[in-house]
Amino acid sequence: MQHNLSDELFMQRCIELALLAGGHAAPNPMVGSVIVHNHKIIGEGYHEYYGRAHAEVNAINAVKDKCLLKDSVLYVALEPCSHYGKTPPCCNRIVEEGIKKVVVGTTDTTAKVNGSGIDYLRKNGVEVITHVLENECRFLNRRFFTFNEKHRPYIILKWAQSADLFIAPEISLRPMKISNEVSHIRSHRWRTEESAIMVGTNTALTDNPQLTPRLWPGKAPVRLVIDRTLRIPKNMHLYDAAVKTIFYNEIKDHVEGETHFVKIDFSKNILTQICNHLFSISITSVIVEGGNLLLNSFISQNLWDEARVFTSDKILTSGIAAPAFDKRITHTEKSGSDTLSIYYNKP
Repeated sequence: MQHNLSDELFMQRCIELALLAGGHAAPNPMVGSVIVHNHKIIGEGYHEYYGRAHAEVNAINAVKDKCLLKDSVLYVALEPCSHYGKTPPCCNRIVEEGIKKVVVGTTDTTAKVNGSGIDYLRKNGVEVITHVLENECRFLNRRFFTFNEKHRPYIILKWAQSADLFIAPEISLRPMKISNEVSHIRSHRWRTEESAIMVGTNTALTDNPQLTPRLWPGKAPVRLVIDRTLRIPKNMHLYDAAVKTIFYNEIKDHVEGETHFVKIDFSKNILTQICNHLFSISITSVIVEGGNLLLNSFISQNLWDEARVFTSDKILTSGIAAPAFDKRITHTEKSGSDTLSIYYNKP
């Protein structure tokens, strides 16, 4: 369906606003909204934090002269909700304010909405235009849609590799940084944008990582550790109680403050079990920063959605090989002296 250019421009502004909520809205979607009167934006808002007002309500509240609303158009990146949750239905507020036209980026495919918001608006005399920049709006909320449609978190694989495709020396007394400082800071920013971060036992033992965003302000992700026999010593950073940390193991189910032990069956597919558990506790996205074994496990099972790979200009000559990867690069850019390649695992 063809849409006019102004509709697309205003929807693009909705997407820009929604992105301001990165890392704060989950498990809700990131949503932006603008209200337009005579081709000018008179109010805009986004869903700032989980549990707080939705984008449409914030946009309406930002309009100084509410009398203009009945002659305005509301743009929103995702179908307005029609049910009571943490907040009242946005559809009710739109109708109450007398807004006569709503432009929606993409429908909300969750069972609670799934077209009911659009139906409610139309039944109450509101003209609704749909599917404006739909692909862009779905991409904006790829975590939300993956979580609700596939019943698992959105999975991002991340690693740094040398120019000759090694991720670490074969033997190292301490962790070696492959990527540069610019890429390191970017990695910490990414941590603030995801619900959880995962490593395996070997990475934990070798690197003693903190897995917190120390170089970027924001919310720390839940730490996920695969430690079958609980070999990681209690004096390592992952036991510092700085943030909720889940140890997937075969020994016990137990909670000690911020440290959670979750027992799984290692004779069966452990990644599937972990994904099922993460879905049950509303973890919508995971960035995997493990070593070769863990990353290749996700790749071999085709259980990933996005991969972010830093390639440095360093030459190691020998070492631990980077994960085997045959997907087509979707996007590349420079990250200081490194090259960042991004892959999307499209169905």
